Amino acid sequence: MLMNNNEYFEILNNIKKQILDAQYRAVLGVNQEQIMLFWNIGKTISANVKYGNKFVENLARDIKADFPTAKGYSVRNLNYMKKFAEIITDEQILQSVAAKLSWTHNTALIIKVKEQNVYKWYAEQTIENGWSVSTLEDRLEMKTYERQAIGEKATNYERILPEPQSKLALETLKSPFVFDFIEKREGIIEREIENELVANIAKTLLELGTGFAKQEINSRQNMR
Repeated sequence: MLMNNNEYFEILNNIKKQILDAQYRAVLGVNQEQIMLFWNIGKTISANVKYGNKFVENLARDIKADFPTAKGYSVRNLNYMKKFAEIITDEQILQSVAAKLSWTHNTALIIKVKEQNVYKWYAEQTIENGWSVSTLEDRLEMKTYERQAIGEKATNYERILPEPQSKLALETLKSPFVFDFIEKREGIIEREIENELVANIAKTLLELGTGFAKQEINSRQNMR
């Protein structure tokens, strides 16, 4: 029996949203680990400037030798990591704001911003409004901070993460840096998502009641 009534589609849409939620939370966790790693690498590079430009070139070459398929450790990206660590000196800001953005979002900020408080403001706005990278770049070009930051109400980014359908969330889900980073962890994210889905679907079925479960079982048996 085909189920095409409104109640069924509401259940289906609820489960689809749970899938997106689980995917985003799983990828966000990996993304945060990656941003922390890049910041720590940047700190190390900044602490060893005495070796000159060749130090970064050697790092890029030797990391490539050990991780030949890794794409996030070019000379340019290592220099971004160095600047990232030099701008964000407060680890609390790193964990609560910068680590919630994709590396591509952070790179856009690294290129245009020099001060930690300005970086923090743009990062908060990106999280709260779910900005894509292109939207963030537009706001940077428009110097939105200079026009809006003074006298602005306190942000609620600490309590609100972007919806999985927002452009920020979708770009994080598709970030090539994230998937390159988890190359050696094949299957871990899938298991996290699967566990989350099983828990949510079970909860949904319990909320629907035993009557729905029996009806669904009978429908499937009649189709055989």
